[in-house]
Amino acid sequence: MSETFINKVAESGLISLDLAQYIPNIDIVVFDIKPFLFKELILKEKDFRASLATTDWSQYENKIVGIFCSTDAIIPMWANMLIVANLSPYAKSIYFGDENKTRELVLLEEIQKIDPSTFTDQRVVVKGCGDTPIGESAFIAITQKLRPVVKSIMYGEPCSTVPVYKKK
Repeated sequence: MSETFINKVAESGLISLDLAQYIPNIDIVVFDIKPFLFKELILKEKDFRASLATTDWSQYENKIVGIFCSTDAIIPMWANMLIVANLSPYAKSIYFGDENKTRELVLLEEIQKIDPSTFTDQRVVVKGCGDTPIGESAFIAITQKLRPVVKSIMYGEPCSTVPVYKKK
Protein backbone atom coordinates (compact mmCIF):
# COMPACT_ATOMS: atom_id res chain seq x y z
CA MET A 1 0.00 0.00 0.00
CA SER A 2 1.40 3.37 -1.04
CA GLU A 3 1.12 6.22 1.46
CA THR A 4 0.90 9.82 0.37
CA PHE A 5 2.91 12.16 2.50
CA ILE A 6 1.47 15.60 3.00
CA ASN A 7 3.77 18.47 3.86
CA LYS A 8 1.60 20.24 6.40
CA VAL A 9 4.20 22.95 6.92
CA ALA A 10 4.15 23.87 3.21
CA GLU A 11 0.36 23.90 3.21
CA SER A 12 0.14 26.02 6.36
CA GLY A 13 0.86 29.27 4.53
CA LEU A 14 3.65 30.16 6.95
CA ILE A 15 6.40 32.44 5.73
CA SER A 16 9.77 31.44 7.15
CA LEU A 17 12.05 34.44 7.64
CA ASP A 18 15.76 33.78 8.14
CA LEU A 19 17.45 36.96 9.37
CA ALA A 20 20.84 35.64 8.25
CA GLN A 21 19.77 36.24 4.64
CA TYR A 22 19.87 39.98 5.34
CA ILE A 23 23.56 40.00 6.25
CA PRO A 24 25.35 41.23 3.11
CA ASN A 25 27.75 38.84 1.48
CA ILE A 26 30.70 41.20 1.82
CA ASP A 27 33.85 41.16 3.92
CA ILE A 28 33.56 42.67 7.37
CA VAL A 29 36.95 43.69 8.75
CA VAL A 30 38.05 45.59 11.80
CA PHE A 31 40.42 48.47 12.29
CA ASP A 32 42.00 48.01 15.71
CA ILE A 33 43.40 51.23 17.15
CA LYS A 34 45.66 49.40 19.61
CA PRO A 35 48.75 49.07 17.32
CA PHE A 36 48.63 52.83 16.68
CA LEU A 37 49.05 53.68 20.37
CA PHE A 38 52.26 54.37 22.27
CA LYS A 39 53.00 51.16 24.21
CA GLU A 40 49.54 50.08 22.98
CA LEU A 41 47.98 52.22 25.74
CA ILE A 42 48.43 55.93 25.09
CA LEU A 43 47.38 57.99 22.10
CA LYS A 44 50.01 60.58 21.19
CA GLU A 45 48.47 62.82 18.55
CA LYS A 46 51.60 63.47 16.49
CA ASP A 47 52.63 59.79 16.41
CA PHE A 48 49.05 58.69 15.80
CA ARG A 49 48.67 60.99 12.80
CA ALA A 50 52.05 59.87 11.44
CA SER A 51 51.05 56.19 11.74
CA LEU A 52 47.75 56.80 9.99
CA ALA A 53 49.57 58.66 7.21
CA THR A 54 51.66 55.56 6.43
CA THR A 55 48.75 53.11 6.55
CA ASP A 56 47.78 51.34 3.33
CA TRP A 57 44.08 52.20 3.28
CA SER A 58 43.48 50.33 0.03
CA GLN A 59 43.31 47.08 2.03
CA TYR A 60 39.83 48.26 3.12
CA GLU A 61 38.59 48.75 -0.46
CA ASN A 62 34.85 47.90 -0.73
CA LYS A 63 34.74 46.34 2.72
CA ILE A 64 32.56 46.98 5.72
CA VAL A 65 34.86 48.22 8.48
CA GLY A 66 34.38 48.26 12.24
CA ILE A 67 36.60 50.59 14.26
CA PHE A 68 37.44 49.51 17.79
CA CYS A 69 40.27 49.33 20.30
CA SER A 70 41.20 45.94 21.73
CA THR A 71 42.95 47.46 24.72
CA ASP A 72 41.51 49.45 27.59
CA ALA A 73 42.77 52.84 26.44
CA ILE A 74 41.07 56.21 26.42
CA ILE A 75 40.53 57.15 22.80
CA PRO A 76 39.47 60.74 22.09
CA MET A 77 36.53 61.12 19.72
CA TRP A 78 38.59 63.00 17.14
CA ALA A 79 40.80 59.93 16.73
CA ASN A 80 37.84 57.88 15.48
CA MET A 81 36.87 60.75 13.22
CA LEU A 82 40.41 60.91 11.82
CA ILE A 83 40.33 57.17 11.06
CA VAL A 84 36.97 57.57 9.29
CA ALA A 85 38.31 60.48 7.26
CA ASN A 86 41.09 58.19 5.99
CA LEU A 87 38.87 55.12 5.50
CA SER A 88 35.98 56.85 3.73
CA PRO A 89 37.44 56.90 0.21
CA TYR A 90 37.96 53.12 0.38
CA ALA A 91 35.48 51.39 2.68
CA LYS A 92 31.94 50.51 1.59
CA SER A 93 30.69 51.50 5.06
CA ILE A 94 32.18 52.20 8.49
CA TYR A 95 30.85 51.46 11.98
CA PHE A 96 32.09 51.67 15.54
CA GLY A 97 32.53 48.24 17.07
CA ASP A 98 34.34 44.93 16.88
CA GLU A 99 33.44 42.40 14.18
CA ASN A 100 30.36 41.05 15.99
CA LYS A 101 29.02 44.52 16.82
CA THR A 102 29.64 45.69 13.26
CA ARG A 103 27.82 42.65 11.84
CA GLU A 104 24.91 43.41 14.20
CA LEU A 105 24.76 47.07 13.10
CA VAL A 106 24.82 46.08 9.43
CA LEU A 107 21.99 43.60 10.00
CA LEU A 108 19.90 46.21 11.83
CA GLU A 109 20.35 48.58 8.88
CA GLU A 110 19.24 45.87 6.46
CA ILE A 111 16.18 45.07 8.59
CA GLN A 112 15.17 48.74 8.43
CA LYS A 113 15.19 48.49 4.62
CA ILE A 114 12.63 45.66 4.61
CA ASP A 115 9.30 46.65 3.11
CA PRO A 116 6.81 45.47 5.75
CA SER A 117 3.91 45.59 3.27
CA THR A 118 5.24 42.37 1.69
CA PHE A 119 4.24 40.65 4.94
CA THR A 120 0.74 42.18 5.25
CA ASP A 121 -1.70 39.71 6.85
CA GLN A 122 0.87 36.90 6.69
CA ARG A 123 1.82 34.34 9.32
CA VAL A 124 5.58 34.75 9.79
CA VAL A 125 8.01 32.41 11.49
CA VAL A 126 11.29 34.12 12.34
CA LYS A 127 13.94 31.42 12.11
CA GLY A 128 15.44 30.82 15.51
CA CYS A 129 18.65 28.97 14.88
CA GLY A 130 21.17 28.57 12.13
CA ASP A 131 24.83 28.62 11.27
CA THR A 132 25.11 32.40 11.51
CA PRO A 133 24.78 33.89 15.00
CA ILE A 134 22.07 36.55 15.16
CA GLY A 135 21.97 38.95 18.12
CA GLU A 136 18.91 39.76 20.18
CA SER A 137 18.65 43.26 18.74
CA ALA A 138 17.84 41.85 15.29
CA PHE A 139 14.93 39.82 16.66
CA ILE A 140 13.66 42.90 18.48
CA ALA A 141 13.95 45.01 15.32
CA ILE A 142 12.14 42.51 13.07
CA THR A 143 9.33 42.11 15.61
CA GLN A 144 8.85 45.88 15.76
CA LYS A 145 8.96 46.10 11.97
CA LEU A 146 6.45 43.33 11.28
CA ARG A 147 3.98 43.56 14.18
CA PRO A 148 1.86 46.38 12.70
CA VAL A 149 1.15 44.46 9.47
CA VAL A 150 1.29 40.70 10.05
CA LYS A 151 -1.41 38.29 11.13
CA SER A 152 1.02 36.54 13.47
CA ILE A 153 4.70 36.27 14.40
CA MET A 154 6.27 33.07 15.65
CA TYR A 155 9.81 32.15 16.60
CA GLY A 156 11.59 28.92 15.73
CA GLU A 157 11.08 26.56 12.81
CA PRO A 158 7.82 25.98 10.92
CA CYS A 159 7.53 22.51 12.46
CA SER A 160 8.05 23.78 16.01
CA THR A 161 7.22 27.40 16.78
CA VAL A 162 6.77 29.62 19.80
CA PRO A 163 3.92 32.12 19.36
CA VAL A 164 5.08 35.72 19.79
CA TYR A 165 2.21 37.85 18.49
CA LYS A 166 -1.25 37.25 17.07
CA LYS A 167 -3.49 39.98 15.64
CA LYS A 168 -6.80 40.12 17.46
